[in-house]
Amino acid sequence: MRAVLLAAGLGTRLRPLTEHVPKCLVPVQGRPLLGIWFELLFRGGTIGRALVNTHWLAPQVERFVAASPWAGRVDLVHEGTLLGTAGTLLANRTWIGDGPVLVAHADNLTDLDVGALVAAHAARPSGCALTMLAFRTDAPRSCGIIETDARGIVQAFHEKVEDPPGDLANAAVYVFEPEVMDAAASLGRPVVDLSTEVIPLFVGRILAVEMQGYHRDIGSPEALRLAEAEWRPHPGRAA
Repeated sequence: MRAVLLAAGLGTRLRPLTEHVPKCLVPVQGRPLLGIWFELLFRGGTIGRALVNTHWLAPQVERFVAASPWAGRVDLVHEGTLLGTAGTLLANRTWIGDGPVLVAHADNLTDLDVGALVAAHAARPSGCALTMLAFRTDAPRSCGIIETDARGIVQAFHEKVEDPPGDLANAAVYVFEPEVMDAAASLGRPVVDLSTEVIPLFVGRILAVEMQGYHRDIGSPEALRLAEAEWRPHPGRAA
């Protein structure tokens, strides 16, 4: 299987740090996020190649990838103008191919078991077009909160609302079937957002898999501080 790491974000909430460091290379305990993601994706053998999109401070990302032990399995694509998270996928459909693809926001710190997520997708209930990683958040108002039925099928989204009905959040890691890309393409625009424009189209057809390990969006200084204090990678995954 192939994977797309969405890594082109500006990281505006982390300024001034991200004025000089792209968000995907922000270090946690001395390790850039992108390096942690490469370990997660490639160590278990589930993912064959990964695509990383670049925009802000792209030469830094290019140098990091070139020096990585996984460089031979990583492809880079530059976006002079940001395309939105689904727009990136549409622009790279040929690279993705005709099978399922793992898609992840690379600005999250996680120790997810990639193989287990892919296996859950393979065993998903009939009719589900995608599988979503979910996690319990300590800041539900800043996350996309989901409601699921007894089978784990997503029934509702609550995107960063003041009084969310729970703490089970979208972790922004997915396994997509090709029809998800078809839905994004049907919107007829090159710039498309996954979380607000595409994923909601599949309510009732999304399997949510709650992870048992660590997951945090490090998009704010407070979240980054917490990650520095909390991070204990699972042995053998992002160690």
